[in-house]
Amino acid sequence: MTSPLRRPLVAGNWKMNTGVEEALELARQVQAGLPDRPPAEVVLLPPLISLWPLRQLLRGDDRIGLGAQNCYWERSGAFTGEVSAAMLRSLCDYVLVGHSERRQLFGETDDQVRLKLDAVLASGLRPIVAVGETLDQRQAGRTDDVIGAQARAAFQGLEPDLAARCTVAYEPIWAIGTGRSASPEDAAGAADAIRRVIDSLHPALARQIRVLYGGSVSAESAADLFAPEAVDGGLVGGASLRAGEFLAVVGAAAPV
Repeated sequence: MTSPLRRPLVAGNWKMNTGVEEALELARQVQAGLPDRPPAEVVLLPPLISLWPLRQLLRGDDRIGLGAQNCYWERSGAFTGEVSAAMLRSLCDYVLVGHSERRQLFGETDDQVRLKLDAVLASGLRPIVAVGETLDQRQAGRTDDVIGAQARAAFQGLEPDLAARCTVAYEPIWAIGTGRSASPEDAAGAADAIRRVIDSLHPALARQIRVLYGGSVSAESAADLFAPEAVDGGLVGGASLRAGEFLAVVGAAAPV
């Protein structure tokens, strides 16, 4: 399990699921099941409409953080339907950028992900930067090249103090929502590849930045996926919508 320099993190990405009342009930169940001292940092990423209600519910409970699933890179302006990182400052602690569904379904490029990353950092929030390869890229042996290029686009030119506030989530696109998870060796290898890129840009930070695994993480697979020293927890999708299963994933992130 993770280096002593890096506390494990488990983030639940609820995607476009749960109305406000459902979100509140799910968060209450997670609250009720968490020990006083969770083995990992826990972050919930609900739909935008539930961030404020959950902020009120969780106020004073330092066991659970909140994150947004996305943001726009401009601070304000005529961008109908968008929400800026600056607007999120009072609502959450983290913002997820570069999720594969944003890249695949909405055409986000590495340059746009970097603009969002810069906006999140400028707003004093903490980014979770997602990277990952498609099945075709994996079968062509290009995993390290693809995720390395995505990581480089995110970290190149960042000031070290800003880079240190980032978390990276490796989420192979072929494993997201498919029930097909990477092996622990795949997850560890990808995390090592990401750290090699960070080391080339910020040698003092490579061992400090957390790298998560995401992609069909379940209560059954979490312990094995989180076991490698290079993997610092998970970005959890479907399993985070079931409090009991999500709590089991959190428990699997306990350092050994």
